[in-house]
Amino acid sequence: MRISIVRKAHFNAAHRLHNPNWSDEKNAAIFGLCNSHNYHGHNYDLEVYLTGEVDEDTGYLFDLKDLKDIIKTEVEDRFDHKNLNLDTEEFKNLIPSTENLCFVIYTILREKLDKRFDIKIRLWETPRNGVEYPPLS
Repeated sequence: MRISIVRKAHFNAAHRLHNPNWSDEKNAAIFGLCNSHNYHGHNYDLEVYLTGEVDEDTGYLFDLKDLKDIIKTEVEDRFDHKNLNLDTEEFKNLIPSTENLCFVIYTILREKLDKRFDIKIRLWETPRNGVEYPPLS
């Protein structure tokens, strides 16, 4: 039987959307308040979906406690209460948009989880604005 499980997580992080190849005026015009020199923060809500075949011996697709621990170590501990621009290697040369953050989280978790599982990441920047990777087809 093919099925999906989901684990929710939460972290807080600050960022500044800024393209160093553009003028200050262009950055302000494109990114608006998200270009603040003093940064701004979000309370991110994360959903991690794993899809695959249920193990006949356990009845599990994947132990949710193990998934919780992986998310905590690889995502929450790495990004929670951090300035993404200043405190993380992942965003030293990458604009920390929610789109890029979602893809970075996907990449990190893809390396940690068995390839037999399909993975989908949903990252909510606000209750109304979110990103999903891989995208809906």
